[in-house]
Amino acid sequence: MIDSTPPSTIRETLITLATSRGGDKTFCPSEAARLMGGPHPDGWGPMMQPIRKEAVAMAIEGVIVIYRKGRPVDPLDFKGVYRLGMPRHD
Repeated sequence: MIDSTPPSTIRETLITLATSRGGDKTFCPSEAARLMGGPHPDGWGPMMQPIRKEAVAMAIEGVIVIYRKGRPVDPLDFKGVYRLGMPRHD
């Protein structure tokens, strides 16, 4: 059941996607949702809020970065469409 997906599974999926893309590319959180919930929106849709919650926690820790319009955002203060990726060292 989706509601019982442990944060550790979400975290592992986000790290796997981020590292597979490398430091210069990002991914949409819905990609992680589809990996865990399947291709149908009824499966992956409910995953979006737990993914966002874990992404915020990971961004606060510095493990990943939340990007909006290609720029890092404050994980505690962002709205709208976002992407996730590794920290960039420009």
